[in-house]
Amino acid sequence: MKKLNLLYIATISVFLLQACAPKADNIESHRPQFHFTPPAKWMNDPNGMVYHKGVYHLFYQHYPDSTVWGPMHWGHAVSKDMIRWEHKPIALFPDSLGYIFSGSAVVDVNNTSGFGKNGQVPLVAIFTHHDPKGEKAKKLDYQVQSLAYSLDDGMSWTKYSGNPILKNPGIIDFRDPKVMWYEEGKKWVMALAVKDRIMFYSSPDLKSWKKESEFGEKLGAHGGVWECPDLFPLELDGKTHWVLLVSINPGGPNGGSATQYFIGDFDGSTFRPNSTDTKWADWGPDNYAGVTWSNTGNRKIFMGWMSNWQYANLVPTNSWRSAMTIPRELSLARVGGAYYLRSQPVKEMNNIVSDRRESPELKIAGDLDLSDNVKDLGGKYILTLSSRELQDFAIVFSNDRGEELLVGYDKKANVYFIDRTKAGKKDFEKGFAKRLTSPRISDSLSVDLTLVVDVASVELFADKGLSQMTGIFFPNETMKNLGIRSPGFKVDKVTYSKVAGIWPKRED
Repeated sequence: MKKLNLLYIATISVFLLQACAPKADNIESHRPQFHFTPPAKWMNDPNGMVYHKGVYHLFYQHYPDSTVWGPMHWGHAVSKDMIRWEHKPIALFPDSLGYIFSGSAVVDVNNTSGFGKNGQVPLVAIFTHHDPKGEKAKKLDYQVQSLAYSLDDGMSWTKYSGNPILKNPGIIDFRDPKVMWYEEGKKWVMALAVKDRIMFYSSPDLKSWKKESEFGEKLGAHGGVWECPDLFPLELDGKTHWVLLVSINPGGPNGGSATQYFIGDFDGSTFRPNSTDTKWADWGPDNYAGVTWSNTGNRKIFMGWMSNWQYANLVPTNSWRSAMTIPRELSLARVGGAYYLRSQPVKEMNNIVSDRRESPELKIAGDLDLSDNVKDLGGKYILTLSSRELQDFAIVFSNDRGEELLVGYDKKANVYFIDRTKAGKKDFEKGFAKRLTSPRISDSLSVDLTLVVDVASVELFADKGLSQMTGIFFPNETMKNLGIRSPGFKVDKVTYSKVAGIWPKRED
C-alpha cells in the first residue's frame, strides 16, 4: 500500500509539473531565429574566427555545464555563408594550464610554425590560458598565451607541447591575443589586451614573440578593463588606414560593456591614431567583444557578442544564454574631415531574406498603424525607412499585452534611440530598462534607417551604417504589431522583408 501511495503521488506530481510547465513556444520565445546561439548553456565572446577552404569557422567562449559563466571552453560552429550554422563538438577544453579564454585563429599558409605535415596547411589558434588556481592564490601571472593547431581543417585540435608561448611578466589582465600576418614585414603581429592598454608583439613563427610597443594608456575610454583587441587595414580614397578595435568593461556609452575603435597608421611596430576622440563601434549596450574574421582578403567582416556583462548572467532565458550579432561588413567613411567606421549587414543576409513588401509615401501626424505588413512575419524581419526630412519619429514594436519597444530619432538632441523601458521583462536587473541613445554622425539632411528585428533583439544601422545600435529585450509575447509615431513626419518609403529562421524548432 505504501508503494502504491508513493507511485500515486509521483504520478500526480509529474502530471502537475507537465500541466504547469510553460509550452515550448513560450520557453523558447526569446531565442533569436536567425542569429547564432549555442545549442544550450552559456556563451560569450566570439573567438578564433577564420575563413578556410570556403568555410567560416566560429569558435566562442562556452561553458557546457551551466547557463552562467564558468570554466571556459571553445565551442565551435561552421558555415558557408556566416548565416546558416552547423554546430560542431567543443574544440578546446580546459587543461592543467587553466581555462581556455579568448583568442584568434590564423591560416599559416607558409607553415612558419612548422606544424604542417605532408603539405597540409595548419590552422593555428592563439588563446589565453587562464589559471583559476593562480588567480585564487592572488598571483599576478595567472594569464598566459598558448597555441593549438589543426591539420584537418579545424575539426580537431592539438595543443602545442611548448605552451605557454608568451609568459606573463606579472600583470593582472594579460589576455585576448588577436594575431594577423603583416605582409610588409613578413611577420606575425599580435595585439594583446593588457589591463588599460594594448601591447603589440611580433613573431616569425607564432612560437617566439617580441614586444614591439604599447598603445592607449591615456587615450580613449578608460571606465574599465580593456579587452578583445583587433587590428586590421581598410582602404579609403586610395589610402590604407588601420583600425584598432578595443572592447571595454565597464565604461560603455550606455552602461556596462562596449567596443571603442581608433583609426590611424601602423608600421608593423607602432600604432598611431589620427584622432584622440573616443568613438564607438556600436552605441547600443548589446554588442561586445566583437572581432573580425581572418583570411577573408579585402573584406573585413565583424561579429560581436549580443549581450552585456552588466546583466548577461541574469537575462530570463532557460536552457541557453546569449547570441551573436549578425555578421557586419566594415568600411570607412569621412564626415566633416573626420574618419569613422561604417558597419552594415553582410550581403549574405540576402540568402534568408524574401517577400519584400513596401509602403510608399506616408504622412504621419500622431500614430500610424502598419501592423498588417508584418503580422505574419513572426517578429523577424528587416525594416528600412527613408525620408528626405529630419524630424522626430519613433518606430513602435508592440504586442497585445501593451508592451512596446521604441526605435527612432530625437531631433532636438540629434540622437537615434532604442527605448526598452516598456519592452517586457526587466526586473532581472535594475539598469536594463531604459532609453539608449547614439549620436547622429551623418551631416545629411535625410534619414536612411535599417532595422534588423529578430524576436527579442533589434540592430539599428542608420545613415548607411555610420550610426549603429544593438539592443536585446524580453517581451512576454512576440511583438507582432508595428507603427510609426511622430508629431509630423513625411516618410518616402518603408520596406519590410521576411527573414527565414536558420534553426530547426527546438525546445528547452
